[in-house]
Amino acid sequence: MSEDILRNYFNIHPENSIQIGDMVYYLVEGSVYSTIQVTQLGEDVLLELYEMSEHMAKIGDKKVSTFVAGNDQKYLVTLNEQDYVVLHNHYVNSSKRKNRGRQLARFHERGKQLQAPITHFNREGQWKEYWIQRLEQMEKVWSGLVRESSEERFNQLFVESFPYYLGICENAIQYVKDTELDEAFTQADQRTICHQNFQESTWDSDQLAIRNPFDWVLDHRARDIAEWVRECYFLHQRSYKPLLTKFLQGYQSIAPLSRYSWRLIYARLLFPLHYFLCVENYFLSSSEASQKQLEEQLHRYIRNAHNYELFLKEFYHIANQQIGDMPPIEWLNL
Repeated sequence: MSEDILRNYFNIHPENSIQIGDMVYYLVEGSVYSTIQVTQLGEDVLLELYEMSEHMAKIGDKKVSTFVAGNDQKYLVTLNEQDYVVLHNHYVNSSKRKNRGRQLARFHERGKQLQAPITHFNREGQWKEYWIQRLEQMEKVWSGLVRESSEERFNQLFVESFPYYLGICENAIQYVKDTELDEAFTQADQRTICHQNFQESTWDSDQLAIRNPFDWVLDHRARDIAEWVRECYFLHQRSYKPLLTKFLQGYQSIAPLSRYSWRLIYARLLFPLHYFLCVENYFLSSSEASQKQLEEQLHRYIRNAHNYELFLKEFYHIANQQIGDMPPIEWLNL
Protein backbone atom coordinates (compact mmCIF):
# COMPACT_ATOMS: atom_id res chain seq x y z
CA MET A 1 0.00 0.00 0.00
CA SER A 2 2.68 2.53 1.04
CA GLU A 3 4.87 1.75 -1.96
CA ASP A 4 1.86 2.15 -4.25
CA ILE A 5 1.14 5.57 -2.76
CA LEU A 6 4.75 6.69 -3.26
CA ARG A 7 4.89 5.44 -6.86
CA ASN A 8 1.43 6.47 -8.07
CA TYR A 9 0.85 9.77 -6.27
CA PHE A 10 4.37 11.12 -5.70
CA ASN A 11 6.43 9.57 -8.51
CA ILE A 12 8.83 8.22 -5.89
CA HIS A 13 10.33 4.79 -6.63
CA PRO A 14 11.82 3.17 -3.51
CA GLU A 15 15.10 1.29 -3.84
CA ASN A 16 15.02 -0.30 -0.41
CA SER A 17 13.14 -0.18 2.88
CA ILE A 18 13.85 -0.32 6.61
CA GLN A 19 11.34 -1.25 9.30
CA ILE A 20 11.77 0.42 12.70
CA GLY A 21 9.07 -0.48 15.18
CA ASP A 22 5.72 -0.01 13.46
CA MET A 23 7.12 2.33 10.79
CA VAL A 24 8.47 1.39 7.36
CA TYR A 25 10.94 3.84 5.80
CA TYR A 26 11.66 3.81 2.06
CA LEU A 27 15.09 4.76 0.77
CA VAL A 28 15.67 6.68 -2.46
CA GLU A 29 19.09 8.20 -3.32
CA GLY A 30 19.97 9.52 0.14
CA SER A 31 16.39 10.38 1.02
CA VAL A 32 14.00 8.59 3.37
CA TYR A 33 10.21 8.55 2.89
CA SER A 34 7.42 7.31 5.13
CA THR A 35 3.63 7.29 4.85
CA ILE A 36 1.31 8.07 7.74
CA GLN A 37 -2.41 7.36 7.84
CA VAL A 38 -4.21 10.53 9.00
CA THR A 39 -7.87 9.71 8.37
CA GLN A 40 -8.87 10.68 11.90
CA LEU A 41 -7.08 14.05 11.83
CA GLY A 42 -8.71 17.25 10.62
CA GLU A 43 -7.03 19.59 8.16
CA ASP A 44 -6.54 22.22 10.89
CA VAL A 45 -4.63 19.64 12.96
CA LEU A 46 -2.44 18.64 10.01
CA LEU A 47 -1.78 22.29 9.22
CA GLU A 48 -0.35 22.82 12.71
CA LEU A 49 1.97 19.84 12.27
CA TYR A 50 3.00 21.18 8.86
CA GLU A 51 3.75 24.63 10.32
CA MET A 52 5.92 23.18 13.10
CA SER A 53 7.74 20.90 10.68
CA GLU A 54 8.41 23.67 8.15
CA HIS A 55 9.65 25.99 10.88
CA MET A 56 12.16 23.49 12.26
CA ALA A 57 13.42 22.56 8.80
CA LYS A 58 13.84 26.19 7.69
CA ILE A 59 15.66 27.14 10.86
CA GLY A 60 18.27 24.45 10.31
CA ASP A 61 17.18 21.11 11.80
CA LYS A 62 18.44 18.58 9.26
CA LYS A 63 16.77 15.60 10.95
CA VAL A 64 13.18 16.82 10.96
CA SER A 65 10.55 15.07 8.81
CA THR A 66 8.89 17.41 6.30
CA PHE A 67 5.62 17.01 4.42
CA VAL A 68 5.84 16.11 0.71
CA ALA A 69 3.48 17.50 -1.93
CA GLY A 70 2.13 14.95 -4.41
CA ASN A 71 1.96 15.07 -8.19
CA ASP A 72 -1.15 17.28 -7.89
CA GLN A 73 0.72 19.61 -5.46
CA LYS A 74 -1.55 18.51 -2.61
CA TYR A 75 -0.23 17.04 0.63
CA LEU A 76 -3.18 14.77 1.36
CA VAL A 77 -3.78 11.53 -0.54
CA THR A 78 -7.09 9.66 -0.29
CA LEU A 79 -7.05 5.96 -1.18
CA ASN A 80 -9.80 3.45 -0.38
CA GLU A 81 -11.51 6.06 1.80
CA GLN A 82 -8.35 6.49 3.91
CA ASP A 83 -6.22 9.65 4.05
CA TYR A 84 -2.42 9.62 3.99
CA VAL A 85 0.49 12.04 4.06
CA VAL A 86 4.09 11.38 3.05
CA LEU A 87 7.07 12.59 5.08
CA HIS A 88 10.61 13.15 3.81
CA ASN A 89 13.91 12.96 5.67
CA HIS A 90 17.49 13.26 4.60
CA TYR A 91 19.35 10.04 5.33
CA VAL A 92 21.20 10.79 8.56
CA ASN A 93 22.90 8.12 10.64
CA SER A 94 21.93 7.66 14.27
CA SER A 95 23.57 10.15 16.64
CA LYS A 96 23.23 8.19 19.88
CA ARG A 97 26.81 8.90 20.91
CA LYS A 98 26.25 12.64 20.98
CA ASN A 99 25.14 14.39 24.16
CA ARG A 100 21.36 14.13 24.16
CA GLY A 101 21.03 17.07 26.56
CA ARG A 102 22.83 19.41 24.15
CA GLN A 103 20.78 18.11 21.22
CA LEU A 104 17.50 18.63 23.07
CA ALA A 105 18.46 22.14 24.17
CA ARG A 106 19.24 23.14 20.57
CA PHE A 107 15.92 21.65 19.47
CA HIS A 108 14.05 23.64 22.13
CA GLU A 109 15.87 26.87 21.29
CA ARG A 110 14.82 26.49 17.66
CA GLY A 111 11.27 25.57 18.64
CA LYS A 112 10.88 28.75 20.69
CA GLN A 113 11.16 30.83 17.53
CA LEU A 114 7.97 29.36 16.04
CA GLN A 115 5.57 32.17 15.09
CA ALA A 116 2.63 30.18 13.68
CA PRO A 117 -0.45 30.00 15.94
CA ILE A 118 -0.78 26.53 17.50
CA THR A 119 -3.95 25.62 19.40
CA HIS A 120 -4.70 21.90 18.98
CA PHE A 121 -1.22 20.84 20.08
CA ASN A 122 -0.77 23.48 22.77
CA ARG A 123 -0.20 21.91 26.21
CA GLU A 124 1.34 24.92 27.94
CA GLY A 125 -0.11 25.57 31.39
CA GLN A 126 -2.47 22.59 31.15
CA TRP A 127 -0.68 20.01 33.27
CA LYS A 128 -2.78 20.51 36.39
CA GLU A 129 -6.12 20.19 34.59
CA TYR A 130 -4.95 17.18 32.58
CA TRP A 131 -3.61 15.41 35.66
CA ILE A 132 -6.78 16.11 37.63
CA GLN A 133 -8.87 14.71 34.77
CA ARG A 134 -6.79 11.51 34.58
CA LEU A 135 -6.84 11.16 38.34
CA GLU A 136 -10.62 11.50 38.54
CA GLN A 137 -11.12 8.96 35.74
CA MET A 138 -8.85 6.46 37.46
CA GLU A 139 -10.49 7.06 40.83
CA LYS A 140 -13.86 6.10 39.31
CA VAL A 141 -12.41 2.81 38.07
CA TRP A 142 -10.80 2.21 41.47
CA SER A 143 -14.07 2.91 43.33
CA GLY A 144 -15.90 0.41 41.12
CA LEU A 145 -13.31 -2.30 41.76
CA VAL A 146 -13.39 -1.66 45.51
CA ARG A 147 -17.14 -2.30 45.49
CA GLU A 148 -16.79 -5.42 43.30
CA SER A 149 -14.02 -6.99 45.40
CA SER A 150 -12.31 -8.51 42.33
CA GLU A 151 -10.08 -11.57 42.68
CA GLU A 152 -7.92 -10.81 39.62
CA ARG A 153 -4.33 -10.12 40.62
CA PHE A 154 -3.97 -6.91 38.63
CA ASN A 155 -7.18 -5.48 40.08
CA GLN A 156 -6.04 -6.32 43.59
CA LEU A 157 -2.66 -4.66 43.02
CA PHE A 158 -4.37 -1.59 41.61
CA VAL A 159 -6.92 -1.36 44.44
CA GLU A 160 -4.20 -1.65 47.09
CA SER A 161 -1.75 0.79 45.48
CA PHE A 162 -4.01 3.55 44.16
CA PRO A 163 -4.42 5.51 47.45
CA TYR A 164 -0.62 5.86 47.67
CA TYR A 165 -0.34 7.16 44.10
CA LEU A 166 -3.37 9.40 44.61
CA GLY A 167 -1.45 11.19 47.36
CA ILE A 168 1.60 11.60 45.14
CA CYS A 169 -0.58 13.01 42.33
CA GLU A 170 -2.02 15.60 44.68
CA ASN A 171 1.52 16.61 45.68
CA ALA A 172 2.52 17.00 42.02
CA ILE A 173 -0.54 19.12 41.22
CA GLN A 174 0.09 21.36 44.23
CA TYR A 175 3.77 21.68 43.30
CA VAL A 176 2.82 23.04 39.88
CA LYS A 177 0.35 25.47 41.46
CA ASP A 178 2.96 26.74 43.91
CA THR A 179 5.57 27.07 41.16
CA GLU A 180 3.25 29.19 39.02
CA LEU A 181 2.48 31.41 42.03
CA ASP A 182 6.00 31.70 43.48
CA GLU A 183 8.38 31.88 40.54
CA ALA A 184 8.93 34.49 37.86
CA PHE A 185 8.22 33.29 34.32
CA THR A 186 11.36 34.23 32.34
CA GLN A 187 12.13 34.54 28.65
CA ALA A 188 13.81 31.14 28.91
CA ASP A 189 10.49 29.62 29.99
CA GLN A 190 8.46 30.52 26.92
CA ARG A 191 6.76 27.61 25.21
CA THR A 192 8.58 25.60 22.61
CA ILE A 193 8.15 22.52 20.46
CA CYS A 194 8.24 19.45 22.73
CA HIS A 195 7.24 15.80 22.49
CA GLN A 196 4.30 13.78 23.73
CA ASN A 197 6.70 11.58 25.66
CA PHE A 198 10.39 12.24 24.99
CA GLN A 199 12.69 9.25 25.43
CA GLU A 200 16.18 8.28 24.34
CA SER A 201 14.75 6.36 21.37
CA THR A 202 12.35 9.10 20.23
CA TRP A 203 14.83 10.53 17.73
CA ASP A 204 17.24 7.74 16.91
CA SER A 205 17.06 4.07 16.10
CA ASP A 206 20.17 2.01 15.41
CA GLN A 207 19.87 2.97 11.74
CA LEU A 208 18.26 6.38 11.31
CA ALA A 209 18.01 9.76 13.02
CA ILE A 210 14.48 11.11 12.51
CA ARG A 211 12.45 13.82 14.26
CA ASN A 212 8.81 13.21 13.46
CA PRO A 213 6.32 16.11 13.89
CA PHE A 214 3.58 13.59 14.71
CA ASP A 215 5.41 13.15 18.05
CA TRP A 216 5.22 16.86 18.90
CA VAL A 217 3.24 19.21 21.12
CA LEU A 218 3.82 22.81 22.20
CA ASP A 219 4.74 23.06 25.87
CA HIS A 220 7.31 24.13 28.45
CA ARG A 221 10.73 22.53 27.94
CA ALA A 222 10.45 20.91 31.39
CA ARG A 223 8.13 18.33 29.82
CA ASP A 224 10.81 16.76 27.64
CA ILE A 225 13.56 17.04 30.24
CA ALA A 226 11.47 15.35 32.94
CA GLU A 227 10.35 12.48 30.70
CA TRP A 228 13.91 11.77 29.54
CA VAL A 229 15.04 11.79 33.17
CA ARG A 230 12.18 9.48 34.20
CA GLU A 231 13.05 6.94 31.51
CA CYS A 232 16.75 7.19 32.36
CA TYR A 233 15.97 6.26 35.96
CA PHE A 234 13.82 3.25 35.05
CA LEU A 235 16.31 1.93 32.47
CA HIS A 236 19.39 2.44 34.66
CA GLN A 237 18.23 2.32 38.26
CA ARG A 238 21.68 1.42 39.59
CA SER A 239 23.70 3.69 37.31
CA TYR A 240 21.50 6.65 36.36
CA LYS A 241 23.42 9.37 38.24
CA PRO A 242 26.33 9.91 35.80
CA LEU A 243 23.95 9.68 32.82
CA LEU A 244 21.65 12.23 34.43
CA THR A 245 24.54 14.57 35.24
CA LYS A 246 25.86 14.38 31.68
CA PHE A 247 22.41 15.07 30.21
CA LEU A 248 21.65 18.06 32.46
CA GLN A 249 25.12 19.57 32.06
CA GLY A 250 24.85 19.17 28.30
CA TYR A 251 21.44 20.83 28.23
CA GLN A 252 22.54 23.76 30.39
CA SER A 253 25.67 24.33 28.30
CA ILE A 254 23.25 25.51 25.59
CA ALA A 255 20.23 26.75 27.60
CA PRO A 256 20.56 27.26 31.38
CA LEU A 257 17.51 26.22 33.39
CA SER A 258 15.60 28.81 35.43
CA ARG A 259 14.13 28.26 38.91
CA TYR A 260 10.74 27.96 37.21
CA SER A 261 12.09 25.22 34.94
CA TRP A 262 13.72 23.22 37.74
CA ARG A 263 10.54 23.25 39.79
CA LEU A 264 8.36 22.22 36.84
CA ILE A 265 10.73 19.35 36.05
CA TYR A 266 10.48 18.18 39.65
CA ALA A 267 6.68 18.50 39.65
CA ARG A 268 6.47 16.36 36.53
CA LEU A 269 8.76 13.71 38.02
CA LEU A 270 6.53 13.69 41.11
CA PHE A 271 3.51 12.90 38.95
CA PRO A 272 3.57 9.07 38.57
CA LEU A 273 3.02 8.95 34.83
CA HIS A 274 4.59 5.48 34.67
CA TYR A 275 1.91 4.15 37.03
CA PHE A 276 -0.92 5.81 35.11
CA LEU A 277 0.26 4.49 31.74
CA CYS A 278 0.60 0.97 33.12
CA VAL A 279 -2.92 0.93 34.59
CA GLU A 280 -4.53 2.67 31.60
CA ASN A 281 -2.84 0.38 29.09
CA TYR A 282 -3.96 -2.70 31.03
CA PHE A 283 -7.62 -1.75 30.92
CA LEU A 284 -7.37 -0.75 27.24
CA SER A 285 -5.62 -3.96 26.19
CA SER A 286 -7.48 -6.95 24.78
CA SER A 287 -4.36 -9.14 24.70
CA GLU A 288 -3.86 -11.58 27.57
CA ALA A 289 -0.10 -11.61 26.97
CA SER A 290 0.07 -7.83 27.07
CA GLN A 291 -2.06 -7.70 30.20
CA LYS A 292 0.21 -10.23 31.89
CA GLN A 293 3.26 -8.09 31.09
CA LEU A 294 1.53 -5.00 32.46
CA GLU A 295 0.52 -6.90 35.58
CA GLU A 296 4.16 -7.77 36.22
CA GLN A 297 5.18 -4.20 35.47
CA LEU A 298 2.67 -2.84 37.98
CA HIS A 299 3.95 -5.29 40.57
CA ARG A 300 7.52 -4.02 39.98
CA TYR A 301 6.44 -0.39 40.30
CA ILE A 302 4.72 -1.10 43.61
CA ARG A 303 7.56 -3.25 44.93
CA ASN A 304 10.15 -0.59 44.01
CA ALA A 305 8.11 2.47 45.02
CA HIS A 306 10.56 3.23 47.83
CA ASN A 307 13.43 3.30 45.32
CA TYR A 308 11.55 5.87 43.25
CA GLU A 309 11.13 7.94 46.42
CA LEU A 310 14.92 7.79 46.88
CA PHE A 311 15.33 8.92 43.27
CA LEU A 312 12.98 11.87 43.91
CA LYS A 313 15.12 12.78 46.93
CA GLU A 314 18.27 12.59 44.80
CA PHE A 315 16.80 14.77 42.08
CA TYR A 316 15.61 17.26 44.69
CA HIS A 317 19.19 17.65 45.93
CA ILE A 318 20.46 18.07 42.35
CA ALA A 319 17.93 20.84 41.74
CA ASN A 320 18.52 22.44 45.12
CA GLN A 321 22.25 22.65 44.42
CA GLN A 322 21.39 24.52 41.22
CA ILE A 323 18.89 27.07 42.54
CA GLY A 324 18.80 26.88 46.35
CA ASP A 325 15.65 27.16 48.47
CA MET A 326 13.89 24.43 46.49
CA PRO A 327 10.56 23.79 48.27
CA PRO A 328 10.68 20.29 49.80
CA ILE A 329 8.04 17.56 49.81
CA GLU A 330 7.45 16.87 53.48
CA TRP A 331 6.68 13.14 53.27
CA LEU A 332 9.97 12.52 51.44
CA ASN A 333 11.81 13.66 54.61
CA LEU A 334 14.13 15.93 52.68
